[in-house]
Amino acid sequence: MSSPRAVVVSRPTELEHLVARHGTREQARFALRARGQDLGEVEARHERFLRVMTAASQAIPSGWRRSRVARDDLCRFVWDPGDVVVVIGQDGLVANVAKYLAGQPVIGINPDPARIDGVLVAFGVEALEALLPRAAAERARIEERTLVQAEVDDGQRLRALNEVFIGHRTHQSARYRLRSRGLEERQSSSGLIVATGTGATGWARSIAQERAAPAPLPAPADRALAFFVREAFPSKSTGTALTSGALGPDDVLELTSELDDGGVVFGDGIEDDRLKVGWGMKVRVRCARERLRLVVGG
Repeated sequence: MSSPRAVVVSRPTELEHLVARHGTREQARFALRARGQDLGEVEARHERFLRVMTAASQAIPSGWRRSRVARDDLCRFVWDPGDVVVVIGQDGLVANVAKYLAGQPVIGINPDPARIDGVLVAFGVEALEALLPRAAAERARIEERTLVQAEVDDGQRLRALNEVFIGHRTHQSARYRLRSRGLEERQSSSGLIVATGTGATGWARSIAQERAAPAPLPAPADRALAFFVREAFPSKSTGTALTSGALGPDDVLELTSELDDGGVVFGDGIEDDRLKVGWGMKVRVRCARERLRLVVGG
């Protein structure tokens, strides 16, 4: 039996983005100075992040295999069933990695507690040494988070931790037929989102707060979803009666596209990773079978 593998997931720092854009650190410094800004704070955050990454590497038990993967490479990474995933970064990075996993435990490490909320990256790096062996041995406390799944009738499939968006890629008016729990309506809107309990604190909540009678938002661990239609337009052929609702673990929301071009489905705000939906194609949205297994304690 092979040894466990720790897979450390991260994304480039602000400094790395600036250097990639301007060519060198000094050119980045000059560009910021010309705008009345200082690179010093960005450099300090970069150094703090490097210290956390070094500490995380040192916390991985000797004898374990290890890999490091950047956010942009997640779609190409080959996961092992026995991996323990260590996410170091913002809460959103956990959402980015969740859709690629199949039950591997995830430990979220907050590299900058003064600036990052830490809802999904709840631990400091000092906790990692104790958490890794417990997670590998299935002895860590796990909280399972529901994922939402969208599947197009041509076989395209996408999962997300927070929400999926269905509509036109530019968010302009989209026409479709919507069906939920025996109700059906032809609509024209700027698209709709289907959110999980994890996503209920973000985009879904901002929409729900504007509604007179919004659908109830699920809790993070609930096997439930909520959907919201954005800016539905009433006309002779389109209605506004079916603009929000709750979906249980066995419910399916079905959308039939009437878009000739530009129809998309994307998850967790990553518009570049999208499914294409043409006229007459059906999208079915439900709770995904897979769930995020988030480590919440030792």
